[in-house]
Amino acid sequence: QVQLVESGGGLVQAGGSLRLSCVVSGRTFSAYAMGWFRQAPGKEREFVAAISRSGGSIYYADSVKGRFTISRDNAKNTVHLQMNSLKPEDTAVYYCAAKSVLYNNGVVTTRSAYDYWGQGTQVTVSS
Repeated sequence: QVQLVESGGGLVQAGGSLRLSCVVSGRTFSAYAMGWFRQAPGKEREFVAAISRSGGSIYYADSVKGRFTISRDNAKNTVHLQMNSLKPEDTAVYYCAAKSVLYNNGVVTTRSAYDYWGQGTQVTVSS
């Protein structure tokens, strides 16, 4: 059984930064493409960022491009989301997700394609 545990959320002022982490256990981490999604109150869960198994391919939602950075450390079974220049509209519960893939450089941006999800971590950005 694969388990994902997020951490690093919190309350921050607009313009501030947070770094989210997601530790994956149970299977070979390097076999998974990883992604971050978020869900604000009353809204659907939306794609934020994705990274391939190798880390060589990365994709961002337009709303976070240039402000957020996704990275992974396969030796530590961890994926990170560095969030800079945060805005109130970034307020949401952030989820990491894992998808077993065959190819090293494939990224997965579709929510329904992911196999495993974490429990989420709250990010609140005050104005």
